[in-house]
Amino acid sequence: MSNCDTRAASNALETARLLRVDPDGTVSVAAEDMMFPNGSVITDDGTLLVCETFGNRITAFDIADDGSLTGRRVWAEFGPVPTERDLEPLLAQVVVGPDGCGLDAEGALWVADAVGGRVIRVKEGGAIDFSIEPGIGVFACMLGGEDGRTLFLCAAPDFHEDARKQAREGSLRAVRVEVPHAGLP
Repeated sequence: MSNCDTRAASNALETARLLRVDPDGTVSVAAEDMMFPNGSVITDDGTLLVCETFGNRITAFDIADDGSLTGRRVWAEFGPVPTERDLEPLLAQVVVGPDGCGLDAEGALWVADAVGGRVIRVKEGGAIDFSIEPGIGVFACMLGGEDGRTLFLCAAPDFHEDARKQAREGSLRAVRVEVPHAGLP
């Protein structure tokens, strides 16, 4: 799966397509109207979870035997879908900007909140039962380490590409958690 094809006209953000790439290189549209699809995982039961950074939600899909996506539904919702399309006012409407993520063995999802400067543990339905605020922006996270209980955080002051190209302020942080990794990746 790829989160490619976010289209922007001037500064106005538009919905995106989720693309599927088959082993033979064939590319097809797997889903449309995504609000900046970002981090994704596949659960042990074959459900694809996709973070929609500018949609205040995590969307779930069933993965069919042929690889197509069916049964689209909201897995977690943090607020209404923003109505603004210009970046700054849109960001003001984002409650949680789910970015990179990693699944744990209890079926909860650790999610980097790209607008909240934190990483949260989310249960299906949207309940947040744990939050870590490292004092810097967090844009990706994943469980790993020898026992799968190290939560790695990719952190930087912000997500402004031009500013980050000129500075070396990003960091990788590690936090111990109780529940180990599950799913793919």
